[in-house]
Amino acid sequence: MRDDRKLEQAARAAWLSYVAGRTQDEIAQEMGVSRQTAQRLVAQAMAAGLVKVRIDHPLAQCLDLARQVKDRFGLRRVEVSPALAGMQGVAMAVADLIETELSRRDPITLAIGTGRHLRAGVAQMSRLDCPQHRIVSLTGNIAPDGSAALYNVLFSLSELVTARSFPLMVPVIATTAEEREAIHRQPGNIRVMEMARTADIALIGLGSMGPDAPIAKDGFLTVAEVMERRAQGAVGEILGNAYDIEGRFLPGNERVASARLPPPDRALIIAAASGAEKIDGICGALRGRLINGLITDETTARALLDR
Repeated sequence: MRDDRKLEQAARAAWLSYVAGRTQDEIAQEMGVSRQTAQRLVAQAMAAGLVKVRIDHPLAQCLDLARQVKDRFGLRRVEVSPALAGMQGVAMAVADLIETELSRRDPITLAIGTGRHLRAGVAQMSRLDCPQHRIVSLTGNIAPDGSAALYNVLFSLSELVTARSFPLMVPVIATTAEEREAIHRQPGNIRVMEMARTADIALIGLGSMGPDAPIAKDGFLTVAEVMERRAQGAVGEILGNAYDIEGRFLPGNERVASARLPPPDRALIIAAASGAEKIDGICGALRGRLINGLITDETTARALLDR
């Protein structure tokens, strides 16, 4: 599995060099590696026989799709994994992104959401020694029955990295709006939410809104509550907040206890999402400029371009 990821990195470097015409310095900057590493990756692609008249690797098509999605929607960063890899491919791209960002020398604050794609990505990661960085949770970590939320990513990530971790000690969705306001006024939560607001990078999932919505499956809302939001025009949810196809947040989010995302004109906000049930939600997030980065698969990327 690790060898496959290294080969994909080499294929990407080769594509940037031979197809996109990037210099080694530009490749290094785009991939978040040193110039020497970029040189080594291109050489590795040559040695592996990937470089012929074209890049002989399915990732070449994905890189071209990523460029098209990036240009079409004015995004800062896009990663597209091969269709055959399914959710596992998206998870590997999530792992690569987190490892790249936490390998930087200068300290950053990474704000992390929750969801199946993110949790699967963290499961693919290697251990990292990166005490200079901070990781802050964007969502609550308490399930309706008082237990730890199953798909909270911060705790899984904190077991793998030495960066300082800051959980948001709130329920995912409070019982009432008044309860949420009271919880948000607690000094510890104020500090965490301020860190989230000033984060350099936010990595989140996008939830669908339908009978099989994750937010209903995990017990945070009833199916009836989800369908009520859907009747109002909801196509997706970010950190529990429902929004419509134009990316406008809808009434009824007053109980959601999540922190606010950092402003997209300053921070990199990347959503990891794929699948037919997520297309409308991704479109809404893109139209509303709620995100400026995307990790998805080949099939989903093609569907977005067809829209």
